[in-house]
Amino acid sequence: MNRTKPLPLLIATLAGLVALYLVNIVLAMRGVAVLVPPVSLAVALALIAVLLVAFAWPVRSAAKGERRIDPFFATRVVVLAKASALAGALLAGAAAGILFYLLSRAVVPLGSSLTAGATLVAAVALVAAALVAEHWCSLPPDEPTDELTQESA
Repeated sequence: MNRTKPLPLLIATLAGLVALYLVNIVLAMRGVAVLVPPVSLAVALALIAVLLVAFAWPVRSAAKGERRIDPFFATRVVVLAKASALAGALLAGAAAGILFYLLSRAVVPLGSSLTAGATLVAAVALVAAALVAEHWCSLPPDEPTDELTQESA
């Protein structure tokens, strides 16, 4: 499985930013309350980031050769890390779009801006934790065997 590239993360972030900014503009033009992420979203994203790193730690020690783990567990952790990186990037963009909308108003709602900012920080932390977990789950490159080194000499 290949590592997560920066381009899909950037595309997801920009898509979330543009989408939520435009959704809030349309909602405001219609006179409906704009979308603001709840505080529980920021807390949940931070907890997911901590759990992801905790799940990846045994895989890291197994990759170093310190102990053995179930290979299916390692595969699940890598898939969870990739999905968390993409979801975190999308949510970071969405929170940035909401925050950008709120900060561009004449009267800035402080509570809503703080929750959107907390969600943005938690989503970025989730992306960082996912990329670290994905790195920990990769195997080190194989050392060349004696036969290969003798053939190349």
